[in-house]
Amino acid sequence: MYSIKQVATMLGIQAVTLRAWENRYNAVTPERTESGYRMYTEENVADLRWLKEQIDDHQTNISEAVRMLKIRKENVHDTASPVPMAPTVPVVEEAYTQMADQIYDSLYHFQGERANGLIDFGFTMYGYDSMFYHVLVPILVRVGDAWEEGRATVAQEHFMTQLISQRFYQFFHLFPIYPHLPKVLALCPEGEHHQVGLLLFSLFMRKNGAEVLYLGANTPEEGVFPILREQKIKLVCLSVTNSGLVNTCDQLISKIRDEFPHIRFVLGGKGFERAKNARYPEWIMPEDSSDWQSWFEREYFTDHRSSGTRQ
Repeated sequence: MYSIKQVATMLGIQAVTLRAWENRYNAVTPERTESGYRMYTEENVADLRWLKEQIDDHQTNISEAVRMLKIRKENVHDTASPVPMAPTVPVVEEAYTQMADQIYDSLYHFQGERANGLIDFGFTMYGYDSMFYHVLVPILVRVGDAWEEGRATVAQEHFMTQLISQRFYQFFHLFPIYPHLPKVLALCPEGEHHQVGLLLFSLFMRKNGAEVLYLGANTPEEGVFPILREQKIKLVCLSVTNSGLVNTCDQLISKIRDEFPHIRFVLGGKGFERAKNARYPEWIMPEDSSDWQSWFEREYFTDHRSSGTRQ
C-alpha cells in the first residue's frame, strides 16, 4: 500500500492531479485509512501508470484513457493472462470519424432531428468528453473550412454551427461552481466570427468549476466594460483566428488593464499563435487542449497562486 505522496513521486504525477483523476473521472478507487487518507494498492499504481502512458505517449485525454482502461480491465480473462485493450485506438478513431461524417452529412442537409439523435447516441457510446473533442469539435472546424472554401453556404454554416454550439451550452450548467476560482468572461472581438476554440476553452473552465460568462463571437467593445464593472470578472478570455485582429485585442486589453488592473487574461486561437509582435505573449495559451489542465492546476492549485506570482 502506498500513500498519495509516494505514488506521486513514483509516477511523476502531482498529487492534485491524482485526486482530480479520482474525483472527476473515477480513474482508480484507493482504499482509505481510518483517518481518511488515501492508500493505493499495487493494482491502483499499475492502472495509474498505464493511464499516464496513454496520455504521454499517445496524446490521449484523461477521460478517454479512463474509458479505455475500463474496457481493457473488463476484457481481462484472468490476472495471469490479460488480453489486449479493446477496442484498439485506431478502431476508436475510425468510429469517431464515421460518427462525425454522419452528423456532418445530416447537418449539411438541414436534418436537425437526425443530427441530434446521432449526437445523443454518441454521448451514450463514447461519453461527452470524447464526443466533444473527437467528433463535434472536428465537425465545427470542418464546417468553417467548408464555408471559407465555398463548399457550404452561409445558411448551412450558421445552421450547423448553431446546433452544435447549443449542445456545448447544455453542459455549462451541469458542473458545480467553486467560489475560490475566478469568474471568467469569454469573447471574440468585433470582426471575429470563429468561436470554436473559445467555446472549447470555456467548457474546459466550466468543467473545472469556474463560472463563465460566454459572449461568443463578434462582441462589440462597448458591451464589455459594463459587464466587467458589474460582474466582478477576474479572468478575460479572448480568441481570434485572424492575425489582423491581434492588434485590436491588444488595444482592448490595454484599456481593460487601465481600468481593472487586477484582471488577468488568457489569449488563444491561431491569430495569436501566428502573431509575431503580440504585445502580451506571456498570456497566449497553447492550441493543444492537453496542455490546458497543467496550466489550470499550476495557476489555481499550487502555492504560486497564494504568493501572487504568475508562472
